[in-house]
Amino acid sequence: MKPLSQRASSLKPSGIRKFFDLIAASKDIISLGVGEPDFVTPERIRNAGIKALQEGRTKYTSNAGTPECRAAISDYIDRRYGIRYSPDNEILITVGVSEAMDLSMRALLEPVDEALIPEPCFVSYAATASLTGGTPVPVPTYHENYFRLAVEDLEKAVTPRTKVLLLSFPNNPTGAVMPKHELVKVAEFVLKHDLWVISDEIYDRLTYIGEPTCFATLPGMRERTITLNGFSKAFAMTGWRLGYACAPADLISVMYRIHQYAMMCAPTIPQYAAIEALTNADEDVEMMLRSYDERRKIIVNGFREMGLECFEPGGAFYCFPRITRTGLSSEDFAEQLIHQQKVAVVPGTAFGDCGEGHVRCCYAVAKDDIQEALRRIRVFIEPLMK
Repeated sequence: MKPLSQRASSLKPSGIRKFFDLIAASKDIISLGVGEPDFVTPERIRNAGIKALQEGRTKYTSNAGTPECRAAISDYIDRRYGIRYSPDNEILITVGVSEAMDLSMRALLEPVDEALIPEPCFVSYAATASLTGGTPVPVPTYHENYFRLAVEDLEKAVTPRTKVLLLSFPNNPTGAVMPKHELVKVAEFVLKHDLWVISDEIYDRLTYIGEPTCFATLPGMRERTITLNGFSKAFAMTGWRLGYACAPADLISVMYRIHQYAMMCAPTIPQYAAIEALTNADEDVEMMLRSYDERRKIIVNGFREMGLECFEPGGAFYCFPRITRTGLSSEDFAEQLIHQQKVAVVPGTAFGDCGEGHVRCCYAVAKDDIQEALRRIRVFIEPLMK
């Protein structure tokens, strides 16, 4: 038989998936590993989906998504950030932000092109760049700088082949946020090197420190930025699988062409639920945000009290404690912790090499579980601390 695709076969397995498998194979695990809200989708949003189902709205939509959902997205972004995207030709509804990311990479990258990807970062970014034939170029961020992206590090990584810069703030796995004045410096770098930007803003509503900045609102950035967002995190709609991309019409048209062959359209029922989320669920989002903030303080203080460095995450629902004092690598720490104390965390190296020395802990779990997990982690590290 002829060989399989070398490009696809060479992809590394997800560093997260290994620990999900360990969780599935064990009992009585407290999982701080899965990046998913522990809230169910708010009732008003569920009811909107149920109503659409009862009304028989079960057929294909337009490839770009229903006009009503695109209009709701346009109004929502304008209301929050003061930037307007036409629902007719500048918004594409996708199967989660994951598809939007894939479409963005495929629309922009040729095999000779490079994409700058700040790390630590979500596991799919480098893979989607590689699958286009392009080259992902990691740009490290550091604990000492609160995992914010520094233009000095971007300058070290950029080459004449660089075409795309990927941004993801608030960040998964670190919880880092970028103040507006620092994003302005990044925008100046983008203009200097004539780059496209893919800005994954899925955690924009889950911000505890300062106000989130939509990157496309910065000077000169709207015409060269694809803004990605969705419903999984802020609205607790992970299983609904709905996201969207906003960009200039000529770029959306290319993404649209790929999307119509790969997916045809996003699921229909979630689009009607999404309209309700965007127009009437602000109170639900604020309630969940307050709850996450309480848990954020518990888990950060807990790690600090047991002697582990843990910078204060400004967004998302992850913290990224430094575990170097234990003398263990990130992967060894995570594996031994799950076997000895039945607490699941994800090694920092799952999100890039510069994640070594850290583990990702998701605090979108019950406060009692967080406190018990912290107690078990303390028991685990006490004999190891140096």
